[in-house]
Amino acid sequence: AGFIKSPLSQKRLAQDSVELHCEAIGNPIPEIQWWFEGNDPNETYAQLWDGARQDRVQINATYNLHSTSTIYVTNLTGDDSGTYECRASNDPDRNHLSKSPKVKWIRSQANVFVIERPDIKTQITSIPGKLVLTCNVTMSQPTAIDGHEWTHGDKVLQADADSSTFTSYTIEGKMEEHSGVYECVYKSNPVITGQVNISVPPQVTAYKKSEHGNEGDTGVLTCKSSSYPPVTSWVWYKNGQVPIINGSGRYIIKSGGNKTELRILKLNIEEDMGDYHCNATNSYGTGGALVNLRVRSRLAALWPFLGIVAEVLVLVTIIFIYEKRRKPDEVLDGKRG
Repeated sequence: AGFIKSPLSQKRLAQDSVELHCEAIGNPIPEIQWWFEGNDPNETYAQLWDGARQDRVQINATYNLHSTSTIYVTNLTGDDSGTYECRASNDPDRNHLSKSPKVKWIRSQANVFVIERPDIKTQITSIPGKLVLTCNVTMSQPTAIDGHEWTHGDKVLQADADSSTFTSYTIEGKMEEHSGVYECVYKSNPVITGQVNISVPPQVTAYKKSEHGNEGDTGVLTCKSSSYPPVTSWVWYKNGQVPIINGSGRYIIKSGGNKTELRILKLNIEEDMGDYHCNATNSYGTGGALVNLRVRSRLAALWPFLGIVAEVLVLVTIIFIYEKRRKPDEVLDGKRG
């Protein structure tokens, strides 16, 4: 057996996770095991298995053309620091309780260093027309900082090569317009990340402020909110009255995350026309929007055609009357009495 990929030493923060990968080749295909030795001088190597350390250890292995194995350790603590050893062997007696294997286990090691999570103080300062987001990190262990990034989702908003423990990002506008989760990323080993949350009540908008539907069809009204934190509940009202219950009458409500949809089956021109209110709630408050629904008669599409027919009939009638009332032609010469 021989290694074609060995695990790599890594630094990680407490509460983070680590992943180590190992691949071996041989004929027959070798078995891979994971062993661990802590930093305590009296500690010796102990084998790790899937589900060890109160289910914080996961081991995935495949044995196809060669052997591959990955070990994941989640919610790291200082006790997870130490040497992780990938062992491989294809000797038939490798796991025999009394026989010594003819071929010894080959070994590849990686060190994992778990350091205490630094303290990051975050702040939002609102000044006229601007928001200033700041992060300031305090580290118990010296760590070199090679720069910073500010991100929002998958988008990098700002980057620099400053080594300071303090970093800031300025947003033009109001909180309601820029809510969400912003991250300050310190380029260090390991990477240090802080979160600055701009939280506001739901800012709700209607997909269309005025919706039209034909009598007998299904009407669809939609509202959405992209604010942070996400909406926890949606409620629809008609004309500001009692809430509309999902499944009652001809109403079907489908809400998920930051979007809600009200469907009205078999639209009735007398009962369903009016203003509908969609209200959203999150942990910071409530917000809403109004949608006006207009219902057209099924004959509405015929009105233009009927109008044209009416115009033609009027024109024909006028011509007919005109011809009837026109004076007789003069009597031809030579036919007088």
